[in-house]
Amino acid sequence: MTEIPEHLLKRAQAAREKSADAASAAEPAAASSESAAPAGDSRIPEALLKRSQAAKAATAGGAAPDDEGARGGGVAVAEKVGAMVAAVPTSAGIPVGAGPGGHTQRLLTVVKSGSIQDVKATPVDKVHTWPHLLAAEFVAALAMTAFTFIFSVFVNAPLLQLANTNATPNPSKAPWYFLGLQELLTMFHPMVAGVTLPGVGMIFLILTPFVDRNPSNIPEDRKFATSLMTVHLMFWSVLVMIGSFFRGPGFNFVLPWVDGLFFEL
Repeated sequence: MTEIPEHLLKRAQAAREKSADAASAAEPAAASSESAAPAGDSRIPEALLKRSQAAKAATAGGAAPDDEGARGGGVAVAEKVGAMVAAVPTSAGIPVGAGPGGHTQRLLTVVKSGSIQDVKATPVDKVHTWPHLLAAEFVAALAMTAFTFIFSVFVNAPLLQLANTNATPNPSKAPWYFLGLQELLTMFHPMVAGVTLPGVGMIFLILTPFVDRNPSNIPEDRKFATSLMTVHLMFWSVLVMIGSFFRGPGFNFVLPWVDGLFFEL
């Protein structure tokens, strides 16, 4: 059984006391309203009026109460159509027509106080830098360091002989990550190949986040940024591959499967 809060019990007690006071004062008012009420007023249905008059006659004659009176402790009595019905207290002090225990209010249920808002956590694509991001980066750095250490144990570094100032190697190639720039020097003026084209490419990459302001991080939704980065990588990769495998003595174009491979790390 649900426990009734204390404030509701106090409210019900006050309502019963108020009902008892009103019932004691309503008897003369009910008698005077009989003469004052018009005959055609139909506040109370005719069937209920007849039932209340019969119950009043039975109570006045000392007859045994019917089932309704036995269950509810009595009924409210109205003399005439248009008369106001008032709960009349019995000898036990319980108003006529009251519920079990004399309660004049019915409590269906007690709802515990709490938030009525349906709060749902919305998924977000952000994480804290510490410890989430830095912890993952630290683990990745440790794994890469361990791989490099193990790789260096089993594979020797491709070191050549000491440099001879009287003998220039032919072809003379830059490290592989600069071969794309060296390849551009064979096609354009050094100012264009070494400053203009790389500078324009860097500026385009820097301005990409300001041009493509799409907040999504799904590749299918970032077609502009993905296309620009793909063009940049493919352009530079092609230049590096040509400079590495298709340039021979004198930095001339050769076919590696015909003239041999002129590439060293």
